Amino acid sequence: MAAKRIPMRKIREVLRLRLEAGLSIRQISASTKTSVGAIQKLLTRAQALEITWPLPEDLDDGRLAAMLYPGADPTSSSRYQVPDWLTVHQSLKHKGVTKQLLWEEYTAQYPNRCYSYSQYCDRFRHWQKQQRRSMRQIHKAGEKCFIDYCGPTVPIINPQTGEIRTAQVFVAVLGASNYTYAEATWSQGLQDWLMSHVRTFEFFAGVPEMIIPDNLRSGVNKACRYDPDLNPSYQQLAAHYQVAVLPARPYKPKDKSKAEVGVQVVERWILARLRHHTFFTLADLNQCIRSLLDDLNSRPFRALPGNRKEAFKTLDQPALKALPKHPYEYVEIRRCRVNIDYHIEFSQHHYSVPHQYVGEQVDLHASERLVQIYFRQRQIASHPRSHQYGITTESGHMPTRHQKQQQWSPGRLKNWARDIGPDTLIWVSDRLDEREHPEQAYRVCLGLLNLSKEYPSERLNAGCRIANREGLDRLKHIKAILRSNRDKLPEQLPLHTELPQHHENIRGPKSFH
Repeated sequence: MAAKRIPMRKIREVLRLRLEAGLSIRQISASTKTSVGAIQKLLTRAQALEITWPLPEDLDDGRLAAMLYPGADPTSSSRYQVPDWLTVHQSLKHKGVTKQLLWEEYTAQYPNRCYSYSQYCDRFRHWQKQQRRSMRQIHKAGEKCFIDYCGPTVPIINPQTGEIRTAQVFVAVLGASNYTYAEATWSQGLQDWLMSHVRTFEFFAGVPEMIIPDNLRSGVNKACRYDPDLNPSYQQLAAHYQVAVLPARPYKPKDKSKAEVGVQVVERWILARLRHHTFFTLADLNQCIRSLLDDLNSRPFRALPGNRKEAFKTLDQPALKALPKHPYEYVEIRRCRVNIDYHIEFSQHHYSVPHQYVGEQVDLHASERLVQIYFRQRQIASHPRSHQYGITTESGHMPTRHQKQQQWSPGRLKNWARDIGPDTLIWVSDRLDEREHPEQAYRVCLGLLNLSKEYPSERLNAGCRIANREGLDRLKHIKAILRSNRDKLPEQLPLHTELPQHHENIRGPKSFH
């Protein structure tokens, strides 16, 4: 950091007040309106040079300033040295650099022709107002990354069917260097949105401190000017990369001006060039975007020296945080309620949770390979993810009575029924076959088979024979047959009674004319 310097016209006064009047440093500061630090450094140099009061008559102001501040411009002039405001603007993007520091370096270089700090700041603000809006905001290196989607989409033709799908174009811009990333995705949905962030960080080879997205539905569940609600999956990505998410306020375009300018640049220098091209795959489109992206980042700035790539290497790249060891893996997060059968449904598959959580709201985290269930931030269940219709049940999640039931299988039930009788086997097999999942018929089958503890096998088989003949599929029907001893009655033969077709007491059709 450059040393603070005192204007030449005040150097003699500071030395006089200290060496002749014997005032304290704070008294000298109050008298000359000079900072305490600058006075201390001046007096330290004066002591090292063994300067005494009164000063030699032949020691003019220029030589005195050169002794105390070697390398400074001792020229005295009534005209001020105007700073290079463009250099000031670029310097302020570096982390830790302030206008106070730049002013002190400026006064050290031109101690006799410099503006006061208030004049310095005022003239810099006046210069900023004359620049384009995109240059007025000063973004610190590695601090912000602005994110948005382009308005125009790119058509992609399926070569087999001729179907045309449109691809969305994602854009990310770093605030300090304007270094730009762009890619095409099939949608603006949550998974595409989050994975575009992952590829953006990989392109930058680092992570900024903050992400400034628009209030896109994929990232923000509820848009609000003061307290927007972020999507839980977006929050998880932010935690993985240790980055803060600050959505732009609704109807405040200045909050995302970098993104809007970046989108405009991508539309002009990439999408406009691709308007006559025909694409058949998303990969082909992204390959073309990447080649044009390198050209865009290498194009010289109009109002600033260098280009985006050079500015990125100088400003943002050294200030970005390192990437985590593993990239973020997309996890879909849903809030759901545990059903009465202690299962929750996700993507047409049912997963069990401990039965004591029936009726509670839980958070389901589903990755490509794993489904995890949380209750109040604590994991209560984990299952391998299934992409097929069905049920995944862990026996430890069941009540005790259900655990005993889980030990049964269709084959075991049919073997027991076969031991009782063939009609019992038919009735049990029909119940197992008529359900979409055989497990749903276990309870009624066990209820029937356990009747063998109360009734002889012959009676139970006879009851099933009657039920099969009459189409009775409820357990209570068989119980009623057994309680009423209907199974003990002799089986009645079917009656085939033939009435006479010609008889004197039978009237035919002619009787009704």
